[in-house]
Amino acid sequence: MRVTFTANGKPVEADDVWEGESLLYVLRERVGLPGSKNACEQGECGSCTVYLDGTPVCSCLVAAGQVQGREVRTVEGLADESGLDPVQQAFIDAGAVQCGFCTPGLLVQTHDLLDRQPQPSDTDIREALSGNLCRCTGYEKIMDAVRLASARKCEKAGASE
Repeated sequence: MRVTFTANGKPVEADDVWEGESLLYVLRERVGLPGSKNACEQGECGSCTVYLDGTPVCSCLVAAGQVQGREVRTVEGLADESGLDPVQQAFIDAGAVQCGFCTPGLLVQTHDLLDRQPQPSDTDIREALSGNLCRCTGYEKIMDAVRLASARKCEKAGASE
């Protein structure tokens, strides 16, 4: 089957998609967006998290046919012409990127959290990221990155008012 949807603001088509194929596979192998990672294939680790119509989902659990005519935004779609999203830059600056397998999902979840709640508490951060597993960092650098991104976004919003 052919699946047509929007990925990061651009229309895309994927041909010869098998009915049970995951959105994750289509994004990585058919559309050329390898940012989302394939780790558990069971929706347990969060490394494949993308936005689907503005809501974070584990793309390994979404059948490709379910995205027909819908909007998908991947980790690649967080950056724009002017550069990295503040969340992406904060993860780099705080040293929260190690092996990088969990990073795409953490970035999408953090981006979503800060859009909903610009100044989250540590408890809010932990809860929002609870579906994302990291084996390298021990999470403290990730917490630092989220706090840094929050501070920068709030500072930028304050400067533009």
